[in-house]
Amino acid sequence: MARPEINRSGEIEVFVRVVEEQSFSAAARELRMTPSAVSKLIARLENRLGARLVRRSTRKLQVTPEGVAFYESGLRILAEIAAAEREAAAGAAPRGRLRVNCLVPFGQHKLVPLIPKFLELNPEISIDLSLTDRVVDLLEERADLAIRAGPLAESSLVARKLGQSRMVVVASPSYLEKHGRPETPADLHRHNVLGFCFSRLVEGWHFHDRQGRPVSVMPSGKSLVSDGESMRLMALAGGGIARHALWHVGPDIAAGRLVPLLEEFNPGDDEPVHAVYVGQGKHLPARVRAFLDFLVENVRL
Repeated sequence: MARPEINRSGEIEVFVRVVEEQSFSAAARELRMTPSAVSKLIARLENRLGARLVRRSTRKLQVTPEGVAFYESGLRILAEIAAAEREAAAGAAPRGRLRVNCLVPFGQHKLVPLIPKFLELNPEISIDLSLTDRVVDLLEERADLAIRAGPLAESSLVARKLGQSRMVVVASPSYLEKHGRPETPADLHRHNVLGFCFSRLVEGWHFHDRQGRPVSVMPSGKSLVSDGESMRLMALAGGGIARHALWHVGPDIAAGRLVPLLEEFNPGDDEPVHAVYVGQGKHLPARVRAFLDFLVENVRL
């Protein structure tokens, strides 16, 4: 009977992560595995080695002396494997499947038009693109990189700024003809102010009054949307007043399809756009590094 194939480097990586996280569950999350799979792998490793590496209880995980020795040796082995892979790949073209999560407006107006050029420059890379304005967990979504607008929540992710753009309040001529033009931020309470159907880090619309003091208005209209592009289309259809980054609605303003409002109260705050990802430096996959460099060079906001 053939013996099952043993992935020794994989076993070592799992054990090292368990020791560093001091938890089977935390290691499983980091490695995108289930806790039961991690537990079974460690048990198989211990049976094969004939040694107890960790002692588990409901409260904590304790590494045995044999486990400490195996952990230290494992670190050296993983470092040597990583060095060998970097040396082998130094002259190779970036390759593999790149999973990208992106906010809908940026994806449709900025990213999608650039992807053919990127793939032409990197023929060994393929792209899976998912568009949503909701903030996703990169590990849960198995995404290599996400593009997000607005302030970033504190996290372990690394961010690279792609640009920023001034925010502007807009409505269509048909809406203004029917409902009138708001003259002050307080007037927005009498209008259909478009909002999102999910929570955001910045919920209100920021203005200043005639004395320069900050004023915040919460969207309180009848229409909530799932993404910024739907909000733009709703505004174009005369469905309400919206607030967008200028890069998103600039062409509509120039063509007269949308009209800027309350500009004398606009504080001039900018909305940044970042690419966020896990890992950095030598540990960043070549396909991700190539895409980041391409975005920085080609994105214009």
